[in-house]
Amino acid sequence: MKIAIDAMGGDHAPKEIVLGAMDAVSRIDKLKITLIGDEKKIKEYLTDSKNIDVIHTDEVITSDDEPVRAVRRKKNSSLVLTAKEVKENRADACISAGNTGALMSAGLFVVGRITGVDRPALSPTLPTIDGKGFLLLDVGANVDAKAHNLVQYAVMGSIYTEKVRSVNNPTVGLLNVGTEDGKGNELTKKAFNQLQEAPINFIGNVEARDILSGAADVVVTDGFSGNIALKTIEGTAMTMFSMLKETFMSSFKTKIAAGMVKSDLKGLQSKLDYSEYGGAGLFGLAAPVIKAHGSSNSRAVFNAIKQAAHMVEFNVTDTIKSTMETIDLDKEENE
Repeated sequence: MKIAIDAMGGDHAPKEIVLGAMDAVSRIDKLKITLIGDEKKIKEYLTDSKNIDVIHTDEVITSDDEPVRAVRRKKNSSLVLTAKEVKENRADACISAGNTGALMSAGLFVVGRITGVDRPALSPTLPTIDGKGFLLLDVGANVDAKAHNLVQYAVMGSIYTEKVRSVNNPTVGLLNVGTEDGKGNELTKKAFNQLQEAPINFIGNVEARDILSGAADVVVTDGFSGNIALKTIEGTAMTMFSMLKETFMSSFKTKIAAGMVKSDLKGLQSKLDYSEYGGAGLFGLAAPVIKAHGSSNSRAVFNAIKQAAHMVEFNVTDTIKSTMETIDLDKEENE
């Protein structure tokens, strides 16, 4: 299989992208990678080019660019050319740690959607106390959603969790303000009823306070609520470690204690880092598209590549497509 990667996307590009790519081809059988970006800068770090090709371009979409306009105007940018490799069947999947909005736009306009999926969902796997993790979707691909969109998210998330994360008959929960049936706003009430009829293991409503405890393997919500939940989790984790550091550095006694538990704290930090699970998948597109975290190091890039490779290997896109064809949603009636 071949995966195309935007070598210029992210805070630490191209160094960490190249290092992660070299690590991946050395550890994943029959994997080939195409790195797209400034060839001179890429080759500064490309010490082993076995199974790695480079496509040169000096055009880049930055974090400051307006996503849709950038994709349309910067057609030779590393991000757009990465998506084009998939569109023209020279790659099976693509990855970028760059501008999230631009990658979503390139996914829609270049790679294209699966027939039957109205809106793609941006879907990271987040940590849980037991270490298994859970999939949260959508976290911002679409801030507005209708009930049938949430059903599609649930089906796609369930398929991914079973095929890629090897969770048998994954549980699916609807993010809500209470666990009781009938809770929530008009959207969640309609979605609840439709999810009960979907071909998934729907367990009902789940509350935000329970999702890190493993309340469900897949948690479904609209992109507005999902993005808030994701950033609240990120912010809480960063604040907690900042407070711990401040406490441990407050006196000589606590500095000694810090030295004794340093390795344990690093393990805890790694456990809370969702880049350990790979990137956020853009589900609903005609091929696997992975958004790696903007601050990805080589390990996070490797995990995103492994994630994309698993999606290709287990035919996640084709399974989503065939499952969607079996779902009969009367959108007009149900919305």
